[in-house]
Amino acid sequence: MYPQSPNAYARPPQQPPAAGIPVSAASNSYYSTGSYTESTNSQLPPPSFHVRPKQPRVAWSTGLCDCTSDVKNCCITCWCPCITFGQIAEILDKGSTSCGASGALYTVVACVTGCACLYSCFYRSKMRHQFLLKDDPCCDCLVHCCCEPCALCQEYRELQNRGFDLLIGWHGNVEQRNRELALTTATAPAVETGMTR
Repeated sequence: MYPQSPNAYARPPQQPPAAGIPVSAASNSYYSTGSYTESTNSQLPPPSFHVRPKQPRVAWSTGLCDCTSDVKNCCITCWCPCITFGQIAEILDKGSTSCGASGALYTVVACVTGCACLYSCFYRSKMRHQFLLKDDPCCDCLVHCCCEPCALCQEYRELQNRGFDLLIGWHGNVEQRNRELALTTATAPAVETGMTR
């Protein structure tokens, strides 16, 4: 019938694929990584940078070589460091791992690698971040590699000075603090309300 034009079966022109990050799902508008229009820019929320201020670090309560204050723990750590490490790890892990499991893992790492300080230095870093302690006298790995027993004794004393009883473990400390809290609330004097004659 009618002759068809050669462009009748041609594809309609397509828009190039969008590059960039979608601004909103409803508008399907994009901005490119290089430059974007003012209309797209006005849809973007203002940038917010929530940077927490750096908190000041405090010094350790005892020095690295102050082992004379707790000779019993110093002897245990010298002969069997896995016990001291297990007690420290249980408190720092907040009871998620037991003293025995952490001590056994410490022993396995010591037997396999011959250098248990590769494992224990991570707990020193964890302790410093939890209590905001200074990186003193040097970095954590170096302290544990050069002086493993002294580092473990220092960490043990630090937890003791912060009120933890490492012999009863994390759950024992929680129960003890709950009992103390219950006693303080039970012995609080009752306050009478209203006026009496």
